[in-house]
Order: sequence, then structure tokens, then C-alpha cells
Amino acid sequence: MKKTLLALSVAAGIGQVQAATEIEFWHAMGGALGEKVDAMVADFNASQDDVVVNASYRGNYSETMTGAIAAFRSGEQPDIVQVYEVGTATMMAAEGAIYPVYQLMEEYSNGFDQSAYLSTVTGYYADENGNMLSMPFNSSTPVLYYNKAAFDAAGLPDRGPKTWEEMNTFGQAILDAGYDCGFTTAWQSWIHLENLSARHNVPFATNDNGFAGLDTEVEFNGDVQIAHIDQMAQWHDSGIFSYSGRTSEGSSRFYSGECAMYTESSAGYAGVRANTDFEFGVSQLPYWESQIDQPQNTIIGGATLWTLRGQDDDHYPAVARFFEYLSQPDVQADWHQFSGYLPITYAAVELTKEQGFYANNPGTDVAINQMTSVAPTANSRGLRLGNFPQIRGIIDEALESVWNGDASAERALNRAARRSNEQLRRFERANR
Repeated sequence: MKKTLLALSVAAGIGQVQAATEIEFWHAMGGALGEKVDAMVADFNASQDDVVVNASYRGNYSETMTGAIAAFRSGEQPDIVQVYEVGTATMMAAEGAIYPVYQLMEEYSNGFDQSAYLSTVTGYYADENGNMLSMPFNSSTPVLYYNKAAFDAAGLPDRGPKTWEEMNTFGQAILDAGYDCGFTTAWQSWIHLENLSARHNVPFATNDNGFAGLDTEVEFNGDVQIAHIDQMAQWHDSGIFSYSGRTSEGSSRFYSGECAMYTESSAGYAGVRANTDFEFGVSQLPYWESQIDQPQNTIIGGATLWTLRGQDDDHYPAVARFFEYLSQPDVQADWHQFSGYLPITYAAVELTKEQGFYANNPGTDVAINQMTSVAPTANSRGLRLGNFPQIRGIIDEALESVWNGDASAERALNRAARRSNEQLRRFERANR
């Protein structure tokens, strides 16, 4: 009898172990963010006994997406992969490869409500009917950081320039105060063309910025965009603007106090706070008062979590359960407060307010207010372009030719538009 009971006990234990469904999660978060992701996954695994998430870092965004696509072709794909926003069109075009999150959650989640998520975040990753295709995870939007000591020395008010017209005044005052650089920027295409277009409610591309079809052409060489880049070229000549590089190379110049202002992702807040020894402020991204009375919302950057098909049926309820956990207000508020990324639900915003985070960390709510103060339009919903990483590279080359004085804004953007449309036609032919 004892042997029989022992055997039954062991068998039950094995059954419990086997009952836990393991799912694979590939992500592109390195360093401190990667450690935080690992901690979130560990907390989820410890919160229940039915699902085990195995998280693994797979390189930068491009490497992670490329690796997942290759793995899918060989039948070794993960259940979940983190993909940056410029890969959205590529993921959507992979018919049969993705499990749209709205379908996943409607089938396997209890009480899934898409209206609980920030519409300015979900809209970027939705289909033509507004249905979420992937689960928002780390989203950010551009803001302006400014050095309060530099502003005080220049006799400026304790706020960033509200408009680009004011940037001329603010920037010159900074130079007159003895600084060599008024402002620098990160991610020039994302901030000064993609978000510039959204902010001023002008199209970046036809077909509702690519949401309405593959036969899309870019329109970032319109009057508003050309005028802005032309003005930035003049500011570059005078020192009000100084180019630092294609990604976030300008951060060190702001940290050191060399540049008094810095247009960068809202997710850069933690880095600014950790690396500066001066007080800084955060303001909304400026807009051209001559072009629009009430600016539109900015659009997001970052990445979402895509569910891949081809797994055993029991994996998908497990994925849905993990997504439910990531959407919980306390989990989202913690991630938001740690990382500087936007929270993905309205409940997480309210919880963060209640916890006093915004009051104790001035400026951390700027991005939220900028994204939610107005309803998105077709021009400020987001971008859905094929071969977008290549297009951004083309834009970077064009803008560098302007900063170097090799081309006018109009000539550079027109040339970039032609080359970008060639990329769009290649994508269209490959995905008909």
C-alpha cells in the first residue's frame, strides 16, 4: 500500500510539472531594461503554476525580428517576439504567420476590453477596423529636454519653447549666454519628419500613411516638412541646432551641458536623470504656430509583442494569460515608472498619478498629455510603410546632406522621396 501511494504521489507530481505550458518570448531589451524584463517574467512565472515563460534576449530590434522570421521559416519560431514599430508592415504582410492579438484575447482571455488601452498607442498597431494586431509593450514619443541652469543663465523662462518660432529666440539667447549649441536631437527622421508631420496634421505618406493599402507613396517632401528642414539648416549654420548622429549620440552632449536642449524619446528620461548633474525640465515637442493652431498628438516609437502561429494549441491560452498579466495596472505602472516608456492602459496612468509619481518626478507626464490631449487623425495615427528601416536610412542620408550644406532641403527631400517610393514598390511587388 505504501509503495502504491508513493507511486501515485510521484505520478501526480509529474502530472503537475507537465501541466505547466512553456512558451518562448524573444525580446530586444538589453542592459537594465533586459534585467527588468527578466524580473517581470520571473514575477509572472511565480504568480501561478500553469505557465512558464522563457524570455531570451536576441539582439537589437532588427536582429530580433529577422531572427524570428528565419525561425518561423524553419519551424522553430518563438511564441512571442518583440518587434519595433517600423517592422509593423512586415509583420502584417506575413499572412498566416501572426495570431492577431485581438483574436487571441477574445478567444482565450476573460473580459478583454480594447478600450482600456491608450488609443494613441493601439492605433499604430491596429488593422483598418481598429483591431489590435499586437500587444503594446514599450512605447515612447518625442519630447524636449532642457537644461534649467542654462536657461537661467540666458534669462529664459523655466519651460521649453512651445513653438518652433520660439526656438529661434530661445536658441539665440543660449548662444548669447556663451553656449556653443542651442539644441541637438536624437532620431532625426522619427522626430523631425515623422512626428513633425503628425504634429501638424499633414500626411507623411498617401493612403492614410500606408494604413489603407500597399500602393502608397511618401509625402514627407511637402511644404511643411521642407520649410522645417530648411529652417533647421539655417539653425545648424548659426549654432542654434547642432547635428550629433542618427540615433541617440546627442545624449552625451546634453548630459555634459554642451547643448542646452535635446529633442529625444520620452523613454530617455531615465538616462537624462541618471547622467546629468543639473536640473532639467521636460516640455512637449514644439510646433509651428504659423502652420497649425492646435497641434496634433505625436506618434509613438518603441515596440510591441507579436504572437506567432504554428505552436501547439495549448500555447495560445498561455500567451493570453501572460498578456493579461503584462496589462495589469500595477505591472504597467511599475514598468512605466522604471523605464520611461508610456503605460499602455488608462488604469496604469491613473495608478501612477495616485502613487504620486508624476508629482514627485516633474515632466514624466508630459508625454502622456501630449499623446492623449487630442483625438488622433489619419495623419497622426501612425505609419504603416513597407521596407521602413530602409526608408529611414534614406532619410538620414538626405538630412545629413542638408546639414553638410551639400543640398537644399527641397532637393534632398525630393530625392529621398523618389528613393523611398522605390522601396515601397519593391515591398508592394513582394507582398501582392
